[in-house]
Amino acid sequence: MTEETQAVDLALFGALGDLALRKLYVALYHLDREGLLADETRILGLARQDYEPDAFRARVRDALEHRVDASERTEESMVRFLERLDYAQVDFTTLEGYSRITDWRDGREVPMVIYLSVPASLYGDICKHLSGANCLDDRSRVVVEKPIGYDLDTSIEINDAIGAVFDESSIYRIDHYLGKETVQNLLALRFANPLFGDQWNQSKISHVEITVAETVGIEGRWGYFDQAGQLRDMVQNHLMQLLCMIAMDPPSNLDSDSIRDEKVKVLKALRPIEGDMLDTDVVRGQYVSGAVNGKQVPGYLEEEDANTESRTETFVAFKTEVSNWRWAGVPFYLRTGKRMPQKLSQIVIHFRPQSHYIFDPDQRSLASNKLVIKLQPEEGISLQVLTKDSGLDKGMRLRQGPLNLDFHTAFPQARIPDAYERLLLEVMKGQQYLFVRRDEVEYAWRWVDTLIEGWEKRGVAPKRYPAGSWGPVSSIAMITKDGYSWYEDY
Repeated sequence: MTEETQAVDLALFGALGDLALRKLYVALYHLDREGLLADETRILGLARQDYEPDAFRARVRDALEHRVDASERTEESMVRFLERLDYAQVDFTTLEGYSRITDWRDGREVPMVIYLSVPASLYGDICKHLSGANCLDDRSRVVVEKPIGYDLDTSIEINDAIGAVFDESSIYRIDHYLGKETVQNLLALRFANPLFGDQWNQSKISHVEITVAETVGIEGRWGYFDQAGQLRDMVQNHLMQLLCMIAMDPPSNLDSDSIRDEKVKVLKALRPIEGDMLDTDVVRGQYVSGAVNGKQVPGYLEEEDANTESRTETFVAFKTEVSNWRWAGVPFYLRTGKRMPQKLSQIVIHFRPQSHYIFDPDQRSLASNKLVIKLQPEEGISLQVLTKDSGLDKGMRLRQGPLNLDFHTAFPQARIPDAYERLLLEVMKGQQYLFVRRDEVEYAWRWVDTLIEGWEKRGVAPKRYPAGSWGPVSSIAMITKDGYSWYEDY
């Protein structure tokens, strides 16, 4: 495992796309500013538009000026970063033009990193043409964005096309949630602290919640989203990774395959939702018009270019279990949706109460601890504990309060790096532990495909929920019938 950042040639396909302009250049700029890009690292932007290199650099400068705080920009650091950039016009679907990449490389001996910030349908063509134009060698690496495919069959097809050119050890499948500081801290929290490590099992934990809520609608992505839906777009993608990080057994060490082996075991043990569970353990929803943050917004079927007959879900909540010795009998409740009241990603671990309770009977419902892991909008960890309420007239009344680790407060001098900064840095180091292995992708798709097939066989239509709410009422009923409730102390 390489510990230092290597000099690389980074070829960025989709160099003028939304992801590149919003995230990738900003992340690369910060890495450069922090001295984490090797001096000899260069970046080649590749897109279909006809741009001169200077015009491309001006476009990137404009993106940085809009998205990097003024306190983190100097003319010196901007110029240094922009000097790394070059540009070439390429039609991704034909071999002609790929020779420009070879010409740009000009025999340099540093590894080549290919970043495919393009639709997954183009991955196969690009990899084939890179090979056909002799752009690659045995040190080349390729970075691909998830989700990969539409279902298990298409993911296999796409991964086969990538794998025909690149060895699995050279393929970096990005899920940006895995680059978040808090997700990284899950490894330290769970496996470095006996306080939690010894309690992380079915005898001490009653249930687990994972919520990923978005206030936005489809943001002009109707063509993509209506084909995918929230289950394919978010559950197969981000929520499955969060569940794996919470439920995995301790890896033998911190190398990439040890961690990913344990994540795959979770996916293999994840109970499918099928049969009568489709009526009780999953809720499918679609937003109608309402108000988000005090502003009226249209319903899903009223969005621009909408198919008014669409049955695509914009919300999904479900209950599942991990069928192994550590988690037997512990329900995992997951939910994700668009047009929710708040942008929020969090994990809540509910610990079982003490078996013998000696305080006020009417406060018994308080008598358990919760570990709240916040991913966005702010990152941090909070342990909800019980203490005696202060005051001479309170007796032994209990009160619940947090022991907080807010990253912004605890580390006020440190800028919390964006997920893409960490992920790009690990690619350049040649480390894969933050990236998703092929078998992870395929086991996640198997689970999702089973659920979608069940919906289709039963003709399950999404339930309506007003924009600005926490989803269909039935998603609340799903958890309350088990004696629990969604944690919403925001």
